[in-house]
Amino acid sequence: MWQPVLMVNGFVLFVLGLSMLIPVGFDFYDNPAAWSPFSTATLITLFAGLSLFLSNRVKIESISLRQGYLVTFLSWLLVAFFAAIPFLLSGAVHDWASAIFETVSGLSGAGSTVLTDVESQPRSILMWRSILNGFGGIGIVIFAVALLPFLGIGGMQMFQRENSDTGDKFMPKFIDIAKWIIIVYLSLVLLCAVLLHLCGMGRFDAINHALAAVSTAGFSTKNTSVAFFDNVAVEVVLSTFMLLGALPMTFYIMLLRKREVDAFRFGQVKYFLKTVLILVLCISLWMSWQSDMNFLTALRQSSFNIISIITTTGFGSTEFLDWGIWTGVFFTFLSLHGGCIGSTTGAIKVMRWQVLSSYFHKVMVSAIDANRVVPVRVGEQPVGDKVVMSVLVYILLFLMSTAACSLILTFMGYDFTLSLSATVASITNTGPGVVKSIGSMGNYDFFSPAAKYVLSFAMLLGRLEIVTVLVVFTRSFWKK
Repeated sequence: MWQPVLMVNGFVLFVLGLSMLIPVGFDFYDNPAAWSPFSTATLITLFAGLSLFLSNRVKIESISLRQGYLVTFLSWLLVAFFAAIPFLLSGAVHDWASAIFETVSGLSGAGSTVLTDVESQPRSILMWRSILNGFGGIGIVIFAVALLPFLGIGGMQMFQRENSDTGDKFMPKFIDIAKWIIIVYLSLVLLCAVLLHLCGMGRFDAINHALAAVSTAGFSTKNTSVAFFDNVAVEVVLSTFMLLGALPMTFYIMLLRKREVDAFRFGQVKYFLKTVLILVLCISLWMSWQSDMNFLTALRQSSFNIISIITTTGFGSTEFLDWGIWTGVFFTFLSLHGGCIGSTTGAIKVMRWQVLSSYFHKVMVSAIDANRVVPVRVGEQPVGDKVVMSVLVYILLFLMSTAACSLILTFMGYDFTLSLSATVASITNTGPGVVKSIGSMGNYDFFSPAAKYVLSFAMLLGRLEIVTVLVVFTRSFWKK
């Protein structure tokens, strides 16, 4: 059972080690006489990856459910461990808890940081944070559309007929899906970077923010995030690509390959874009009516920040908590929403909200007319009872996990509002909380090492769809 699992993890670590050569290049260019800490990290990671891969090399034609869970859980744990090494060796952080937090935040797409002065960091560290954003974005999409349907988590069976195959053709199909996702993903990043540069951003900043926007992750090279640039064109480009990152990557693949999109994906996309449009218009009108702010300014501020939070990106162009006392509750609900399933976003995601809404409608109608048949639908596609139950269980586990992590933080001495906000921001992979100390202009450095581990676990829990992590800790999982 373990050989395929360790072999895949060895390959992932080898790729991670190779990617560390990019920050090595920046260190060498900026300071040719100094030994780059990334060089040491590269050697350690490559050695570990090659050792695992070569000592467990085997032909993989199919995987079992147990192996699927182990591959997913262990790969994210190992990548988080080895990717944290450069943060410690470079002196960017001074303890292992902070290094793990920063790494998991980058990989999970949370975008929260423990760095109190981002702009003082060397370019190699800033690029490494963005590379982690990129890895996490690609990784979670491949995970969502190629492996999760196979595991049947949280309604992901909706993807199963196209993207999951447990027979002899599993690996060729998996490789084909991964190839197309990488092509689409990198194309979006490249286009975003070019447009940001044309809007006035420097090339380095443009590349970093493009990686963070498409991966809906939110790491910035500036202490005040996007507010630093104060550029309408930059905000429009980033808003556009945050939205594009929040749509299913298979949506673009189907357009490219078949020039058509099925009802399930189109239903998600239509629902999500309609929700964003309505929220932006309503909040813009309210802001311009309640204050002397003109409508265009209100539209600029509300659209960027609403898109940033609902896509769980976490960029900030202004301190939205200053808009009024209602913003805390409003942006908390936004962070729980998320984008489409099969996208780079975190949180509960659109399809599950659609299933929940349709099921609620069914229950209400059945309460009035018990003999009436009311199907549960996502868009125009009917949903089976198994998917509905899977979604309900997922949402229940999501809320229970949020409550548990919040309670643990309160036991550590943090007030309830801060504990709940930090947990929601972490488990939804949004990053900024609705408390100013951890808001869009704040950071998480003041948390204790133990609290950072709890929040790191919450980030991984949310990113890996809850069940993938929790099931590994059950007794039945290890029974043969």
